[in-house]
Amino acid sequence: MPSVFAVLPGLEVPVSDISKSLAGMWSAEDASGPAPEEVKATQVNFVLHLGLQTTAGDAAAQFQTVVRFSRRYPSRIVVLCPQSEDEDKGGMEMRAKIYGECHFGKSKSDKRCVEFVMLNYSRGARGFLENQVSICLSTDLPLYYWAHRFSASAKLADYRFLLSRAKRVLLDSAIAPADAFSYPWPNPVALRDLVYSRLLPVRQTVGQFLAGFAPELVIDGLETVTVTHAPALAAEGRVITGWLGRRLAACAVGKVEFISVEGAERTLAIEFAYAKSGKFFRWEGDFGTGHAHFTAKLGEAETRLAANVSLLAPEMALSEAMFF
Repeated sequence: MPSVFAVLPGLEVPVSDISKSLAGMWSAEDASGPAPEEVKATQVNFVLHLGLQTTAGDAAAQFQTVVRFSRRYPSRIVVLCPQSEDEDKGGMEMRAKIYGECHFGKSKSDKRCVEFVMLNYSRGARGFLENQVSICLSTDLPLYYWAHRFSASAKLADYRFLLSRAKRVLLDSAIAPADAFSYPWPNPVALRDLVYSRLLPVRQTVGQFLAGFAPELVIDGLETVTVTHAPALAAEGRVITGWLGRRLAACAVGKVEFISVEGAERTLAIEFAYAKSGKFFRWEGDFGTGHAHFTAKLGEAETRLAANVSLLAPEMALSEAMFF
């Protein structure tokens, strides 16, 4: 099975020659096209850290997510690939690859190019990583750090230079350690959950529907909130439950019981139960079909409404977590 570093695209170069090799990579392009500073309109520094639980196939998929993200937000991107136990021979090894890609914006004259540096390193060489990453990044741009599939919060804490400097630290609570959002990180206000971000369409559609009713109609007599989720959507169920709790608390609702229940595959559902007989609110979405529906009786009349449902695409969830 190929290693994470091996499966990523790019040309392997000596670590000491990264900057020189990047400049050479664009020499042919520059000779027949726009000047380098015109096509590499970098907006942010982005570090993708592929933890030891990342498989080769997963690494390739996340790399393509970052590529798609960079087409919208040109970035200077560094991909960290720590060596697995099978790869790490106990030395001070560090290897590098460079990769570049150009694409057109709204017109053929709007050409943008991005650069990637992949760093593969042994545990012994980790002490030199901060210096090497700093060399690869632009000093005058904000840094965003995505830690993907790390095995333990305490191990990720060793990368304090990234955790403390990053404007946003992106984690995915569906695959992160259980204590990822309670661990004492150096800059906890920078943490963002990708599960919360990819639920944006659900939060918007449910929020907009409920906003059509007076707040007192929504909270009066509310006793229980039940969130039903497919087993594979347990993280989404947990996050949407937390979001509902915060929104209802903002409406000064009284004591409400929250219940989590497993449901059918690819589904997520929300139900409000009230003390008053006949009053209810239900929303159910099927991410397999992309269909959702509302049924509610919060006033005198019952309301039924069909809607669409989806999760944000991974590259869009990245931008949502980073900038909003």
